[in-house]
Amino acid sequence: MRHADRRRIEDSEEGSEGYTLTEMLVVISIIAVIAAFLTPALFQSLQRTRAKAAKLQLDTVASAVELFRADTGRYPTGEEKLTVLVSSGSLIEGWTGPYLKDAKTLKDPWGRDILYTLNTDGQSFAVSTLGADNKEGGTGVNLDLQAPANTTTTTVSNGS
Repeated sequence: MRHADRRRIEDSEEGSEGYTLTEMLVVISIIAVIAAFLTPALFQSLQRTRAKAAKLQLDTVASAVELFRADTGRYPTGEEKLTVLVSSGSLIEGWTGPYLKDAKTLKDPWGRDILYTLNTDGQSFAVSTLGADNKEGGTGVNLDLQAPANTTTTTVSNGS
């Protein structure tokens, strides 16, 4: 190899020693600032998605309760709860379920049991969730959700 070519190779290797600590800290700081701005927005987006999924899930469970009633002539009792939609219906006259694929459907997107409420006269029901905050009331993602939406009920029991 000629002397001039060797010199060019050596010169190009002198500047490639890597990044300095200062450069690395600047890059890490920029990434941290971007993450600080994006994290709350992503979290809110996730919570909104869960709230929408909860409403769809409540509608699905309410439909399953109506199918149970169509087959058996009654709504599930407070003692039976919503688990009767998934299993152990062989002892119930007219039961042709399961009405839901599995018991996971009986939990809201936040991992809590869907609440089942049967009116004291046994003629209407509601399934509900307390929203992201798991407290009564609220707005936005903390809004309590219920299906069917126009039902007034008085007796409450958990879904499982």
